[in-house]
Amino acid sequence: MTTGVRRRMGVEERRQQLIGVALELFGHRAPEDVSIDEIAAAAGISRPLVYHYFPGKQHLYEAALRRAADELAARFVEPREGPLGARLLRVMKRYFDFVDEHGAGFSALMRGGPAVGSTATNAMIEEVRNAACTQILAHLNVQEPPERLRLVVRSWVSLAESTALIWLDGRGIPRAELEAQLVNDFAALAAVSAAYDDEMADVVRRVLCEEPPDGPFGDLARRLLALAPTPAVPAQRGG
Repeated sequence: MTTGVRRRMGVEERRQQLIGVALELFGHRAPEDVSIDEIAAAAGISRPLVYHYFPGKQHLYEAALRRAADELAARFVEPREGPLGARLLRVMKRYFDFVDEHGAGFSALMRGGPAVGSTATNAMIEEVRNAACTQILAHLNVQEPPERLRLVVRSWVSLAESTALIWLDGRGIPRAELEAQLVNDFAALAAVSAAYDDEMADVVRRVLCEEPPDGPFGDLARRLLALAPTPAVPAQRGG
């Protein structure tokens, strides 16, 4: 935010400053509730100067979304080392860090705001989803991913997105539990698909072979086994 000290900035530096200020404001309040006057005051400049760099609030909003979209997509980048479950858990922690820090902006982006329906905004949202899917498929190390695997990954990315939006409404479930649940949701989606497709079964077997017993997927297996009813012991007949 503004430091109270005015200094002359270059064109690109000023644009980046305004984008940063707008992203901060949009991150805490819905875009329709943020005025150009507030953005100007936070940047320490006049309202007309904001319009000198951006024709209107929607243009500034889309520029802020561009930065946010790039940052959100980067949260899915993870070194391809170690068990998949642990990697996905680190990705989900970074993803929810972003959602936590930019809740109102994230919600406005996904649910609609002043730029809803614009080609640029829709394209940015799709870019984030595609980048996330590309990263997850790369972690699975499948040269030619079968169609069912692409469907599982895309469904999971959509599930993470919708889960984050619901969580923002009340934050009634601890973040760490949701992050772990989403990792296990991926395993569950993949396992169900594997039950119907040999290629998916091969992918799941390979992933599980590399998972430690104390990892997220091992924890899921123990929880599922605990749900199974205990077989009744047949009563012994008297001799």
